[in-house]
Amino acid sequence: MLKEKVKAREFAVKSHGDQKYGKHPYSYHLDEVAEKAKAFGEDAEVIAYLHDVVEDTSTTIEEIEEKFGKLIASCVAIVTDEKGRNRQERKKKTYQKMAKVSGETELALIVKVCDRLSNVKTSLKDQNSRMLIVYRGEHPVFRASAYRQGLCDDLWEELDKLLETPSEN
Repeated sequence: MLKEKVKAREFAVKSHGDQKYGKHPYSYHLDEVAEKAKAFGEDAEVIAYLHDVVEDTSTTIEEIEEKFGKLIASCVAIVTDEKGRNRQERKKKTYQKMAKVSGETELALIVKVCDRLSNVKTSLKDQNSRMLIVYRGEHPVFRASAYRQGLCDDLWEELDKLLETPSEN
């Protein structure tokens, strides 16, 4: 029997098809997020592989629950952006949802910070200053919504450091 993380990766890669992550194949992003989540257990890795399938493909939360169980589906639902007219509206609704998370579904918040860390690092590597400005602008509200003391402080420390506004000396 396939390990759940292998099954999740295969499912996600197939679901995303030919989608790109910037100039990279989508699997690049999924693998990065899963690698960061690895320290938090296999469920975190599974959620990491599936974190964008509902938002970016025709896959539904019901399909995720059927294939991977209720906890995984609940966590994927938490990290999936809510509907909205623009990024600002979608993120506002999503951050409000994340702010209410507690208990075992806090695993979703770990994956979300892994996702954001991957996005920021790729933006730096690919010199995507437009997205870095977006992430810096969203960071205070994102952090207020998703941070839980003691949950994954090392990841938050790394993210905070990367998003510090460069000084103008």
